[in-house]
Amino acid sequence: MLMGALVYGIKYTLPEYICTFLIAGGVSAFALSKTSSKTISKLAHPNAPYGYGLCFLNLIFDGFTNATQDSIKERYPKTSAWEIMLGMNLWGTIYNVVYMFGWPNATGYAAVSFCKEHPEVAWDILMFCLCGAVGQNFIFLTINNFGSLANTTITTTRKFVSIVVSSLLSGNPLSVKQWGCVFMVFSGLSYSIFLKWKKLQKKRRTD
Repeated sequence: MLMGALVYGIKYTLPEYICTFLIAGGVSAFALSKTSSKTISKLAHPNAPYGYGLCFLNLIFDGFTNATQDSIKERYPKTSAWEIMLGMNLWGTIYNVVYMFGWPNATGYAAVSFCKEHPEVAWDILMFCLCGAVGQNFIFLTINNFGSLANTTITTTRKFVSIVVSSLLSGNPLSVKQWGCVFMVFSGLSYSIFLKWKKLQKKRRTD
């Protein structure tokens, strides 16, 4: 949302900012509220600033990508979800081939040799790629029909629910603060669903 507003001048409404703040703030506060000593002990060289820096860099690139996809869809309305998906994967393949078999270490040849020696690994890689391709269809269809903000909300919520469920199933009770974060996230989601329902009702009346 921030990258879309800064780079492409996309305008969002105040309720959309509130929903995003509730969801992103709840997820972030939940992640930062508790880190077990057992988890920290498994880290060879824990470096929180470096880790947060990488996460922040990932968010910048991810936000720029999402905003660019929205911009492409707005400038070229006839562009389909599969055309955007093809363009992204085509350039990704070109970059990866250059990196793996050219600059700087050409490690791709070793990977190919390893797959020849262990064909079961090549089969696992193929299945992983096929599953990823099927999943990408849903991602790009969501972006094409509802925008990148809706897609980001869905993926963030899915990850958050997975974290909460795994915490409960593994016998790690949530603290009061963490339950407050859960309430923030689902409040933001509920508000977002209500706004979309209200917008849909208004559109039906005008039609």
